[in-house]
Amino acid sequence: MLLRAEGIEKNFGIRQLLGCVDFYLDAGEKVGLIGQNGTGKSTLLKILAGEEAPDAGTVVRSSGVRVSYLPQEMQFRAEAGILSQVLEALGPAEWAAKEYEAKSILNRLGLPEFDKPMGELSGGQKKRAALAIALLRPSEVLILDEPTNHLDHEMVAWLEDWLLRYTGSLVMVTHDRYFLERVTGRIVELFRGKLYSYAANYSKFLEEKAQRLEMEAASERKRQALLRREAQWIRQGPKARGTKSTERIARYEALKNREAPEEQAQVEMTTMHSRLGKKTVEAEGVTKRFSDRAVIRDFSYTVLREDRIGIVGRNGAGKSTLLNLLSGRIPPDAGSVQIGETVRLGYFTQETPPFPPGCKVFDYIRDIAAEVQTKEGKISASQMLERFLFSPAVQQMPAEKLSGGEKRRLFLLGILMGAPNILFLDEPTNDLDIETLTVLEEYLESFPGAVLAVSHDRYFLDKMAQSIFEVEEDGRVVRYEGDYAAYAAKRAEQQQQAKLAQKPVAKQSAERSERARPVKLKFTFKEQKEYEEIDGRIADLEARLQACARAMAAAASDYVRLQELEEEKERLSAALEEAEERWLYLQDLAERIARQKEEAR
Repeated sequence: MLLRAEGIEKNFGIRQLLGCVDFYLDAGEKVGLIGQNGTGKSTLLKILAGEEAPDAGTVVRSSGVRVSYLPQEMQFRAEAGILSQVLEALGPAEWAAKEYEAKSILNRLGLPEFDKPMGELSGGQKKRAALAIALLRPSEVLILDEPTNHLDHEMVAWLEDWLLRYTGSLVMVTHDRYFLERVTGRIVELFRGKLYSYAANYSKFLEEKAQRLEMEAASERKRQALLRREAQWIRQGPKARGTKSTERIARYEALKNREAPEEQAQVEMTTMHSRLGKKTVEAEGVTKRFSDRAVIRDFSYTVLREDRIGIVGRNGAGKSTLLNLLSGRIPPDAGSVQIGETVRLGYFTQETPPFPPGCKVFDYIRDIAAEVQTKEGKISASQMLERFLFSPAVQQMPAEKLSGGEKRRLFLLGILMGAPNILFLDEPTNDLDIETLTVLEEYLESFPGAVLAVSHDRYFLDKMAQSIFEVEEDGRVVRYEGDYAAYAAKRAEQQQQAKLAQKPVAKQSAERSERARPVKLKFTFKEQKEYEEIDGRIADLEARLQACARAMAAAASDYVRLQELEEEKERLSAALEEAEERWLYLQDLAERIARQKEEAR
């Protein structure tokens, strides 16, 4: 056992987040912590990481156990470069040993400009820098709070593989259900201050939880039946009750006073929409450029009334830009976007807008709509808030005091209260709990309008999408029919065909023969030479990339030169990423050769 937490309690005002909970973590365990927004998941992680003290209880680590922690938000020095900030956070002892690995991970996480000041990064980029620090810091216990937020699909797949190979213990909060399915071996659910542990991955957890709830319900039905029988006996006269009445009355009182199992409330989403005419959103030849780079290029599409479109692509490719163009928030540089007169657009943006200072939860929703018309009739703002799990007491709290997940849920309710008939969702799964996501997915199935969603959540896209739009790095938008799984299979097939097309038949045959032979743990002459020279090659590429960045800054008004430098930067970045991947391979091979030699002695 590496970590032990016992009797942990934590209160925030009138809200008890943790009520005498126990948590244990064994060596090599990978645990997923789930629960509704606002139940205290992040608070529990902070306590386990030693970042926050509990009101009661103790947290004990085994001797020598090191913990690496990824918080939801991390503070950086604005003037520090990305790489220097990451290495500084690791400490001087790790600086030299981790520099190349740090560069490789930063490239994987879409942060190749190592000297770029932290103050110029977006919130998502800062979160990825914090993730790099957490992964690089030597540890036996890794604690991650929403590690997949702000990662694109390739980054999520890479992180999933990294954590599967991680030999230490892991505790993480995440809403990504495929991630939980493939990485974790135990699920711990936090519900009303209590922890429920399941030795299972996500799909098995769903089965075991359903069995637990059914057993609790059966026990409660039996208790109610006994209560009815005993109550009838109590109502009879003393003579009928006989001489053994004292014990039986005590048993009746015990049955009556036993608490019924608490039911887990779920968000209730009621369809609220307005009539949608024939004309929806029409894009014709739309192009948008930033710094002379075409983020969206010659895009044409007419949104159909019942479209379910998932939008994917690498970070920075232009997914959010596409939604902003279609919504009319930003104008295109070429082409046109026409929005029908009856369109009422609901736009759930990636970042939750700040709430007015002092604005209460109830006032925020009432100011959007005091009541809404649904199939069930008119529902007031207060009733809708209760359906979204905001109790009357919470409704009178300032909105700014809510947890991050609760703010997202309140923002989502505000969007739906506007009765939209077309929904734009930009990373809707960020910071929403799994229960809310499940209800949202069911809501979208019956939503009588079009839905376009940017998301990295593969499970969400498999449930929601009927077609996938991929925004490629050259600005083209390519359409694929089907859900995310169908898209991923098609992309894998295309990539395999492209690789085969680039190789001569003789080389393919040689590679198949090579794979059939047993792997020998030794450097070839070429690999040995490459291993000796690769450090210098990486240093040269880094220097050239930095020189290119300086030249771009100096040529800000020379668009022709800027375009040439942009192409040179992309080429150098690709070469650097390839070199660092090669360095990792050669370094790993060198270590395995050394271990093999040591074992042979």
